[in-house]
Amino acid sequence: MQQLRHGPRRAALFAALATALLAGCATDGKDEFAGRSAEKLYAEAKADAEAGSYERAIKAFERVEGLGAGTLLAQQAQLDLAYAYWKSNDKVQALSTVERFIKYNPSSPALDYALYLRGVINFNDNLGLLGSLARQDLSERDQRASRDAWQAFKQLVEQFPASRYAPDARMRMDYIVNALAAYEVHVARYYYNRGAYVAAANRAQQAVTEFQQSPAIEEALHILVRSYDKLQLVPLRDAAERVLRTNFPDSAFIPGATPKAEAKPWWRLW
Repeated sequence: MQQLRHGPRRAALFAALATALLAGCATDGKDEFAGRSAEKLYAEAKADAEAGSYERAIKAFERVEGLGAGTLLAQQAQLDLAYAYWKSNDKVQALSTVERFIKYNPSSPALDYALYLRGVINFNDNLGLLGSLARQDLSERDQRASRDAWQAFKQLVEQFPASRYAPDARMRMDYIVNALAAYEVHVARYYYNRGAYVAAANRAQQAVTEFQQSPAIEEALHILVRSYDKLQLVPLRDAAERVLRTNFPDSAFIPGATPKAEAKPWWRLW
């Protein structure tokens, strides 16, 4: 009984001790950004980002965004935060941050850059321009991100045709269209090689319909001709072959044609 009477008292003592310890930990923790104005903290964050210290820069940009809420500085910090997330390979946070900026700052003078950044985040995530172009067939990768990138660039060039980012956005749009066309051809080729000729014809036809100016259309027409031939759809085969011969008279895919010198893949820059 004596022990039971002391039980609640001990519990209260332990609770008080735990509270004191937690309070001590809280007061011992140092705020590395304490005492800095939003302007000074922003300058330091920019310096960290330029030096590649993105984790520290992210923390600082987040603090600036809070300190300068409602100001142009806070808007700039939010964009820099999205960029820092992207550079630190956190695409989810990068896109979330830039989408939040676009939603809540529709009249911002930096909206064109926000749209451009949204496109670039998706573009590089999916297409991997830096370092992988020479050895990897980009058309074989998932295309959702490249479609999202194309939409962002399209919105940019339509809303801000004179933006400093518009010329680069247009070039990236052309690149993405070629990648999407090549993806459809890759799928059509996959189906054809496995004897799924109806599926192969459908995907090749989709490429021809959607991406008429892409270099990949030459092979799409070739797959279309071969698929229709396998399906014994002679009129369709002959029609597809006429289109191939008319648009690509020197194509290596045409029997008896004299092929041009082999060209490097459209996506290879060197």
